[in-house]
Amino acid sequence: MHHRMRRGAAIAAAGLLALSLVACSEESQESTDLSGNRVGAMADYGVGDQFTATEPLDFSVLYNNHTFYPLRSDWLLWSELTKRTNVTLEPVAVPLSDYEQKRSLLIGAGDAPLIIPKTYHPQENAYIASGAILPVSDYLDLMPNLKDKIEKWNLGPEIDQLRQTDGKFYLLPGVHEKPWHEYSIAVRTDVLDELDLEIPKTWDEVYTVLKAMKARYPQSYPYSDRWSKPTPGGSMLSIVGSSFGTRAGWTFQHATWVPGEEKFVYTGASEQYRQMLTYLNKLVAEGLLDPESFTQTDDQARQKLANGKSFVIGSNAQSLVNEYRPDLAKTLPEAKLTKIPLPVGPAGEINPASRLENGVMINSKARDSENFVAMMQFVDWLYYSDAGQEFAKWGVEGTTFTRDATGKRTLASDVDMVGLNPKAGRHLQKDFGFHNGVFTYGGNLELVQSLFSAEEMEFQRVMNARRPVEVAPPYPFTDEEREQVSLWETPLKDHVTQNTLRFILGQRPLTEWDAYVAELRSKNMDAYLELVNSSYDRFRKANG
Repeated sequence: MHHRMRRGAAIAAAGLLALSLVACSEESQESTDLSGNRVGAMADYGVGDQFTATEPLDFSVLYNNHTFYPLRSDWLLWSELTKRTNVTLEPVAVPLSDYEQKRSLLIGAGDAPLIIPKTYHPQENAYIASGAILPVSDYLDLMPNLKDKIEKWNLGPEIDQLRQTDGKFYLLPGVHEKPWHEYSIAVRTDVLDELDLEIPKTWDEVYTVLKAMKARYPQSYPYSDRWSKPTPGGSMLSIVGSSFGTRAGWTFQHATWVPGEEKFVYTGASEQYRQMLTYLNKLVAEGLLDPESFTQTDDQARQKLANGKSFVIGSNAQSLVNEYRPDLAKTLPEAKLTKIPLPVGPAGEINPASRLENGVMINSKARDSENFVAMMQFVDWLYYSDAGQEFAKWGVEGTTFTRDATGKRTLASDVDMVGLNPKAGRHLQKDFGFHNGVFTYGGNLELVQSLFSAEEMEFQRVMNARRPVEVAPPYPFTDEEREQVSLWETPLKDHVTQNTLRFILGQRPLTEWDAYVAELRSKNMDAYLELVNSSYDRFRKANG
């Protein structure tokens, strides 16, 4: 790769500067004059235009190094991106398992790259008060493709959720035309056939299926799950919780909006959360859910499935095709595994997915670079233009895919992705770097579904027919309030996490629920909620 680091990027890469960062609200008032920051920028860049820097530029990017497709410098992604945009990206690679911690350390040390992807709201909040990241909403005029999609897809309510008390937002989110729900459970359908059972449609039916599996195979734990880091049972709690009308595990949020009451309640103390715990506790108590699901490694969970010691596991489309089915083919070639639509729970037939996903923070040092405008145009093209999104996902026409007269894309015959060409010698992610989680975000429904297999399309058809979840209103905190809630949130979340595990595993009886809620109150739950609801009311009044 080339190393033509311009001044702004060089400062960011050198990092460790003894500079105190001004508050972001002050910075945005500092100057709106960008005349000195346009080196390399296109003078007339608009929706649908190919961004090409007017001179070679380099920008540093924090790179989440995925174990399934480890970073390679010879990927076509890098060279073709430079060919199209005249920009060379300088990846600062961080292991997937350490991404959040390393990101925090780099930002705290002043050594973060200019472009910081794979950030899940509200993770950006931790970096706002210091001024370490840019109020990106101040610069949307530099990002015509993002502005166009927000307006065209009526994403205003979702975008408002990102806003802070100053009315600005500090994260450029991945945006979807339609909700896209990806995770559910995968079930051994050959075992269902053996037991003369249908695919379960509700969590009550899942319980019935697990009971039958346990009766037939008493030495098994029918449901043994994975993705237990960084939150024990993170994926499972997220999946089950959404069906019960709550946020748990990976998607845990302290406050849950109650539309009928026009207020927020504390998630970990809600009736919906208690019902979710009661259900999972029943599974563990009856030997249907493996207690090790909350602590075991992914490899251990996969091994149990492959060895026939379990029959149900959390899944998305890629895990199903890239991991579970190949595992089973080696050990139990007759086994059939299917990812089923999210089972329905007390919340009804909902699609819990948001139209926003994780996104990109911009290092505030970028604002001082002579290439700032060019960098924002580049980010807009790569993450938000139709052409940039197609490139990041599909790669290069004629090499990784072909297109017919109707515009339909097809993977090249020698390139595989999610098992579409299982005998192909090369892989879209591993060998070319495309469909890369660092760069592939959102898009219109056709693009998002364009690499789905027929069975994944059927899964999405079922999920898209369900009712979307109402978007909760924002409740942005002032800097002083955020400083206060940050002192409350960690002990509250730790207590919820610890007791969630204890309740599910039967280490604490659910008859102690009221005592548990009282413990949360002693950790400032009520004061936290009062601040959340007053902040919501303040934002609502200020914004009509």
